[in-house]
Amino acid sequence: MYLSDFILGLLVGLITGMGVVWLWLRNSQTVAARRMGEGELLLLRERLAGSERQSLEWRQRCADERLLLQQAEGRSAVLGARVAELETLLDAERRQAEEKLALVNQAREQLRLEFTHLAQSILEDKGRTFSQQNSLQLEQLLNPLREQLKEFSQRVEHSYQQEARERFSLRQEVLRLQELNQQISTDALNLTQALKGQSKTQGTWGEIILERVLEESGLSKGREYTAQGSFRDGAGRLLRPDVVVHLPEGKDVIIDSKVSLTAYERFVNAASDAEREAAGRQHLASLMNHLKGLEGKCYDSLPGVRSLDFVLMFVPVEGAFLLALELNRELFRRAFENNIMIVSPANLLVTLRTIQNIWRYEYQNRNAQEIARQAGDLYDQFVRFIEDLEKIGELLQRTQHCYESAHKRLATGRGNLVRRVQSLRELGVQSRRNLPEPLLEGAHMDRPFEQPLGEFGDV
Repeated sequence: MYLSDFILGLLVGLITGMGVVWLWLRNSQTVAARRMGEGELLLLRERLAGSERQSLEWRQRCADERLLLQQAEGRSAVLGARVAELETLLDAERRQAEEKLALVNQAREQLRLEFTHLAQSILEDKGRTFSQQNSLQLEQLLNPLREQLKEFSQRVEHSYQQEARERFSLRQEVLRLQELNQQISTDALNLTQALKGQSKTQGTWGEIILERVLEESGLSKGREYTAQGSFRDGAGRLLRPDVVVHLPEGKDVIIDSKVSLTAYERFVNAASDAEREAAGRQHLASLMNHLKGLEGKCYDSLPGVRSLDFVLMFVPVEGAFLLALELNRELFRRAFENNIMIVSPANLLVTLRTIQNIWRYEYQNRNAQEIARQAGDLYDQFVRFIEDLEKIGELLQRTQHCYESAHKRLATGRGNLVRRVQSLRELGVQSRRNLPEPLLEGAHMDRPFEQPLGEFGDV
């Protein structure tokens, strides 16, 4: 019984102890949980306070940014208005510039139209202040200028009239070519019998025909062409072209004369077709041999000769030229392929006339350039004269102004020297001479003297 009571008491004690332990543990957990909750609450409060501070800072920043935005919008509006104003000013200045440009163009045109009246107008404006002697000197200065202008106008008019006359006579010159061609052909046929069989004489006669064609062309020997010149090529060979015709800009045309009368005379006097055919072949062979000889002569490489790309092979007999053209056209094609042109007196004369016209226009251009240069110098001299004349006018105006100022101080201005000096005489100063009456009248001596005696020296 005591054991059961003991066990029961032990159980009750255990249960009681366990309950106490359980209550203690629960109380400990509650305290720990409360402490943990208070710490978290404190942490949350601190975070909330930090968030509120950040929120306040962000609100302040937003307010600052909003203020900056408003200021930027204000500046943008001001700048936009300024841009619009500048664009308006730019448009106005552009229109003004266009108007000024139009005015400049109009002024330039007006200046060109009124150029001839400029000197006379200036002389009329400035001449009122010149004496008779200065006017005479000015006339002496202007006379050479007028003479130069008159001479320039006459030279230009003469140049245009001469060009018109030469253009009108060009047609008649072309018509004369046929007559000259016929005359040359007739002379050639008349001399054929006399020159037949003599190669050297034939060559001399061909040179004479070539010289006559050159004379008829209007070219000047020694200036537009050179005859019987001697040159050496790169290999040292001596070459003697019959004529070197010069062109503007340093270019040259070579003329090589070929006389072939023997075969041509046989062809003309042949009694049968067989003889005529044989003579024609000999005539072509003679021209072909001369053509081959020209192909080997490099005239374009001669020192001192700036030849064009072709050489003129001159056949002085028109009939011989036409016969070769009739018998074999390939001869002319081959010559052309080798930069050789076979010409008769008529063809050569046309070519030389063309060159003469080229020189004529070249000389006219040079004269026009010289006239333009002299006109430019004359214009510059005239401008310098106008500038000097303007300076003289300015100096005269300054001199007149200084004279009027000095005269005013002397005789007409308030407190002038004439009044002062005359007042001294009225006060008793002795003098052997008197001032001119007109000067005294201009000084208004009837008015009382206004300055004290001690101020006479102040002018």
